[in-house]
This record gives sequence, C-alpha cells and structure tokens, in this order.
Amino acid sequence: MSWFTQTLTSSIGKKLVMALTGLFLISFLVIHAGINAMIFYNDGGETFTHWGHFMGTNPIIRTLEIGLVAGFIIHIVDGLMLWKSNAAARPVKYAVNKASANSTWYSRSMGLLGTLLLIFLVIHTAHFWIPNRSNQFATGEELNLYQMMLEIFQNPLVVLIYVLGCISLFWHLLHGFQSAFQSLGLNHVKYNGLISFVGTAFSIVIPALFALMPISIYFGWVY
Repeated sequence: MSWFTQTLTSSIGKKLVMALTGLFLISFLVIHAGINAMIFYNDGGETFTHWGHFMGTNPIIRTLEIGLVAGFIIHIVDGLMLWKSNAAARPVKYAVNKASANSTWYSRSMGLLGTLLLIFLVIHTAHFWIPNRSNQFATGEELNLYQMMLEIFQNPLVVLIYVLGCISLFWHLLHGFQSAFQSLGLNHVKYNGLISFVGTAFSIVIPALFALMPISIYFGWVY
C-alpha cells in the first residue's frame, strides 16, 4: 500500500477528504440556491427557466456535473467510513464524562443527519433531476422545471419532507462548515470568530432559502 493510499485511508486522511468534498458541495449549494431563488421574481418562471436552461445545457457545467455527483458519492462514503471508525473506537460509552459537556448533539449526530440528507437527496433527484436528465437524453429537450415545481409543491406532505430536509441540512452545515476549516488546519484564534459567524450565517440562510421555496409555492406566494 502506497504512502498516498495509507494517508487517505487514515483517520486524518478521511477527515481531509470529508472537508474538501464538503466545501466543494457547499459551493454547489450557493449556486443551486441562487438559481432556485429566481422563482421569487414572480415572472412566471421566465428568469428561473433562462438560468436553469443555461445550467442544464452549458457543456462546461454539464462536465462539472459529473464531478458534483462524484463529490456527493465520495462525501457520503467517507462520512459512513468515519462514522463506522468512530463507533468502533468507542464501543462503550464514557462512564464519567458526559458527551453533552464535550460536544454538541449535532456534532455527535452527523451520521444520522447525513443519512436523513441522503434520503432527502434521493427524493429530490427523483422529483426533478432524474426526470429532466432522462427526458434530455431521450428527446434532447428539457422539461419545464418551473411548472414541475408548481405541481409537486401542491402536496403538503412533499412540502413537509422538503422542510424537514432543510432542517437537517441546517444542523449538518452548522457543524460541517466550521469542522471543514478545522480539518484543513485553517482555524486560528485571529479569525475563528469570523469562521464561526460566516458558518452560522450560511447554515441559516441557505437552508431557510431552500425551505421558503416549496412553502411559498404551496401558499400561492409564487405562481
């Protein structure tokens, strides 16, 4: 086994991979939220459709999409491996130290939160990404994603699932954002406060924006 492979499969290496893929996916969240937020122009989906079409047909973006899928898979697999190794390292709960005194509940529940997000991701891609890409391969044309949103988010159960998924995303980001900088060795007393502020703000704004979309459509604020 080479030095490179040993490094990546070590605990530190896994955390490094988790941090890098996490920050990569965070950049995707910014773009995804920005495009989706264009429904709030309330112009019948014209602006949203224009930029959605650009993202769905631009050859550079489509190539990067492969990297995005790979990033998701690596992040998920690496997270499961870290969760398994951490669980194996502590087969017996601490008898003296209370976990709540040493860490937050969401930092100890990243495996659970990640699993909930994976379920939500499967539902989300089944609603939009898979049908649209399948239609593109079959006919060369994109589906009307804006109209699909208007129809899908008329179901209160679907809206609830999306809101719960966004809540899980909030807790996942709240720990993951700052943890990524720590794993990369970028934390420092001089700017830890800034990282904490930006991470907390990001963890609130992005999930709230995602959650507001199905809620707004369901209540007829966007049409």
